[in-house]
Amino acid sequence: QVQLVESGGEPVQAGGSLTLSCAASGRTFSSAAMGWFRQAPGKEREFVAAIRWSVGTTYYADSVKGRFTVSRDNAKNTVYLQMNSLKPEDTAVYYCAAGQRLVTTPTLYDYWGQGTQVTVSS
Repeated sequence: QVQLVESGGEPVQAGGSLTLSCAASGRTFSSAAMGWFRQAPGKEREFVAAIRWSVGTTYYADSVKGRFTVSRDNAKNTVYLQMNSLKPEDTAVYYCAAGQRLVTTPTLYDYWGQGTQVTVSS
């Protein structure tokens, strides 16, 4: 089992920045990749970014490329999502997930955190 706990979500104005954290515990060695997803009210959960624990390979959704940066601290078993130039359409609950592969499909991730709310006001 892998336990994931997100933090860092809060209200912010458009153009502002936030950094989300995802602390992993348990059998973290069993997961090769970490993903960030988000879900806005009435919408499906969508891929945001992902990173491989070992080599740090990253992948981003087009909607956040150039604005968001995913990183990891292997010593702390923590993954971060730095979000800059935030827009109202970035408002959502943000989730981190652990899985075997760096993929964009939510169902291919094995473990999920409880989510953290990001609200961007115009």
